[in-house]
Amino acid sequence: MVSSVTNLGRSGVYDWMVQRVSAYVLALYTIFLLGFVLTTDISYDTWSGLFGETWFRIFSLMALVAMGAHAWVGLWTVTTDYIKPTAPRFLVQAACGAVMFVYVVWGVQILWGL
Repeated sequence: MVSSVTNLGRSGVYDWMVQRVSAYVLALYTIFLLGFVLTTDISYDTWSGLFGETWFRIFSLMALVAMGAHAWVGLWTVTTDYIKPTAPRFLVQAACGAVMFVYVVWGVQILWGL
């Protein structure tokens, strides 16, 4: 039996909700960006102007956090299903968590210039 110590939501229902909510956020972000690219003459000024808007930075941050949460739940599920020995599974999950943490922190730094 696999313990739920390392999953995000502590139960299958919460993990399912994290997957669904994060998928909707990512879908909305993708649709918005696709619509923006298709309807706007893209230049540095328009792109910089879009990312200069606070609402879009917040939306991008939501998408970044949603991607991290979505990836974590997915990777946790896959690793617990396919890597049965505890030590290798822990190492893979720790590496995935560290990489996702770095990506989120790096994305925040890019978005907000910290």
